[in-house]
Amino acid sequence: KSTAIDLIMGLLKPTEGEISIDGCKLKNEDIRNWQKSISHVPQSVFLSDTSIEENITFNTNANDAELELLKTVSKQSQLDVFIESLPNKYKTNVGESGASLSGGQVQRIGIARALFKRANILILDEATSALDTLTEKKVMEAISKSNKDLTIIMITHRLSTIKEFDIIYEFKSGVIASKGNYNELLKQSSSFQKITKV
Repeated sequence: KSTAIDLIMGLLKPTEGEISIDGCKLKNEDIRNWQKSISHVPQSVFLSDTSIEENITFNTNANDAELELLKTVSKQSQLDVFIESLPNKYKTNVGESGASLSGGQVQRIGIARALFKRANILILDEATSALDTLTEKKVMEAISKSNKDLTIIMITHRLSTIKEFDIIYEFKSGVIASKGNYNELLKQSSSFQKITKV
């Protein structure tokens, strides 16, 4: 699954076939521009030993517009209440590799960082695995409602997260076993039916 994401992002070249975007083949000369349109959140998010603000904005001197966007993406990623409870708020240092934070808080900073980029495509590679089901649901709902033109590609084992997605690809032994929306897959895929009962 992660290999498929690497192919989509242009980090790997396909040995067979091609990657097409809106019917147009992704060419070598187009890869950099394509990658600029993508925000990617991996399962393991890297944080530097700086403030929450710097880890999201990559900026030590954010202007007013950036600070407003910082607050917006923090709210979308369900971080705002936690941050406002801290004595130094957005200036709070996260420690080395986010040592002072929980796994869920680190992942939400990663999501906020990706949203701050304001890209057209958001790729989440098991990026909500450390969140509880309710928080994950709130994050996904907030992102979807606030970013109507955003395309979300998500790898997850938690099927409730992608129930409203337009199309779901079920991978099995390294290949696409089935595809369709949630209800279609429930009808056509016995393996998908088994997963939903786990």
